[in-house]
Amino acid sequence: MSHPLTRVLTLLELLQSNARLTGMELADRLDTDVRTVRRYMSHLRDLGIPVEAERGRYGGYRLARGYRMPPLVLTNDEALAVVLGLLAADRLGMGTAAPATAGALAKIERVLPQALREPLAAMRETLSFTANAVIGQAPGTGVLLALAQASRAHTTVAISHQSWRQEHTERDIDPYGVVFHTGRWYVVGHDHLRDSLRTFRIDRITSVTPRAHSFTAPDGFDPVAHLTSTLAQGPYRWRVEVTIHGPLDEIARRLPRSAVTLTAQPTGVLMHARAERLDGIAHMLASMEWPFTIHQPDELRQALKNLGDQLTAAAQRRPEELPQ
Repeated sequence: MSHPLTRVLTLLELLQSNARLTGMELADRLDTDVRTVRRYMSHLRDLGIPVEAERGRYGGYRLARGYRMPPLVLTNDEALAVVLGLLAADRLGMGTAAPATAGALAKIERVLPQALREPLAAMRETLSFTANAVIGQAPGTGVLLALAQASRAHTTVAISHQSWRQEHTERDIDPYGVVFHTGRWYVVGHDHLRDSLRTFRIDRITSVTPRAHSFTAPDGFDPVAHLTSTLAQGPYRWRVEVTIHGPLDEIARRLPRSAVTLTAQPTGVLMHARAERLDGIAHMLASMEWPFTIHQPDELRQALKNLGDQLTAAAQRRPEELPQ
């Protein structure tokens, strides 16, 4: 890295990739001295690039906040990370209402050099996934960003919300956190209208307006834990209670958090679940290697017996018994 122009371009890339770097850190990266780094900074300012310097023992250099550098400068690793992130987001159903993923990929590919564009296009066209794609319920970009900002700033917001019954309400909420779960975006927080902790699907929120007052979230509140617990207690036909005689951590890895709640007990792990059909619960319990005891409902016992009969019949069936 002996050519000064190469060092200046590398310096610009370092400033883009890091929030702040000291003169000594930059000198080490560029294999030069601090005085030369200051001269390179002057070159960047002469080109109209706003570099800010912080004086003092712990001072350093950074690009001015909000500055957008044209054209896009990415290393091979950074470009691959961006493309893979966009592809994964699309696969997980994390897109917003606008076709942002396809547009972002097109813009990135358009500005990249040919030597990098072709390998990334090959990655995009040949990449396969073992999991099925999720069909997401896309929220509006402005709504999603406004809720995220309000959650971070602890600012109350007014929302326009439409329920699954098509009932429209205006309400104030204190957004404690934004959660993405199986193709849907949710906001969890205190609902002033109901004076209670509530969960709202963000794709059903049409507008967000910041209020003038702030809030304090409960200490240790976990939006993910609250959401999964709420979904597990949905309005289903059957309430299931089973003790699984095994270790909590291993059982928790095997069962979907959105379908069950688990509580450690002296005799094992108490599982609570809601289900519309008991045959699915029977299959889930039968797939686990630990013994279990059913507390309720008694109908689950018959569902397990039916499953056992099906498995016994399958085990006894011979190939010559298959219909021709």
